[in-house]
Amino acid sequence: MSFIEAKNLVHEYIMRDDEGNVEGVQVALDDMDLNVEKGQFIAVLGHNGSGKSTFAKHLNALLVPSEGTLFVDGMDTRDESKTFDIRQKAGMVFQNPDNQIIASVVQEDVGFGPENIGVESDEIWTRVENSLKAVGMWKYREHSPNKLSGGQKQRVAIAGVMAMEPECIVLDEPTAMLDPDGRKEVLEAIHKLNKEKGVTIILITHYMEEVVDADYVYVMDQGKVVMEGTPTGVFSQVETLKEYRLDVPQITLLAYELKQQGVPLRDGILTREEFVQEMDRICR
Repeated sequence: MSFIEAKNLVHEYIMRDDEGNVEGVQVALDDMDLNVEKGQFIAVLGHNGSGKSTFAKHLNALLVPSEGTLFVDGMDTRDESKTFDIRQKAGMVFQNPDNQIIASVVQEDVGFGPENIGVESDEIWTRVENSLKAVGMWKYREHSPNKLSGGQKQRVAIAGVMAMEPECIVLDEPTAMLDPDGRKEVLEAIHKLNKEKGVTIILITHYMEEVVDADYVYVMDQGKVVMEGTPTGVFSQVETLKEYRLDVPQITLLAYELKQQGVPLRDGILTREEFVQEMDRICR
């Protein structure tokens, strides 16, 4: 079994009037299948309302299936007796870091999670140090989070989840509120965790450039997985992505438009380096 496995996953939101009567049902996840192997960096793409954030909340049992199943390391998220274990396996980082930071000093905030789950005091401070160093925030350990930039706050939030030592970190639109420098900081931090620590990463995003280095990409629309594959394979299908109201990385779009004009470029160019190499090949 995969580390994370969704089988025919359905989630329905029940809409009620002021008196509690059911007015309707909104299907947010519709017969969704998805697999994640331990140590992978997975990206989940989709426009607003596609269901990707609802899916993220299933990964550590903040929501449970209306139908179908979701397994985390073999544990069924519907089994309430496993909820604590699942949340230790899969940590969550949300869009707004201010919603996750609760202490007035960075190192105390990072230590809050492991303290809550009963980790011994000496071990907590070892984890705090290791986590802050892993995201490049150790020198800010005695700072107030209020004085940090958005990207720095998000890295502290990631360190706080890391200190609980989950095997998987789920990031739900973690850079949506950040400027380009902040986005770059956060992406570098999560790629480092994935490559150096072997942490499984599931990145929920609508920024195309953020998924270029992912191992595998799932594209969602109306609660369904409508495309999947490597970044190169997915971004080779520019017109299909447009149908799902998604863009492609700017360099990919440039290469696509040049190819439409007759320039013999290969499909799925994702980076400037690949573009330069292709142009060099053509011009020889």
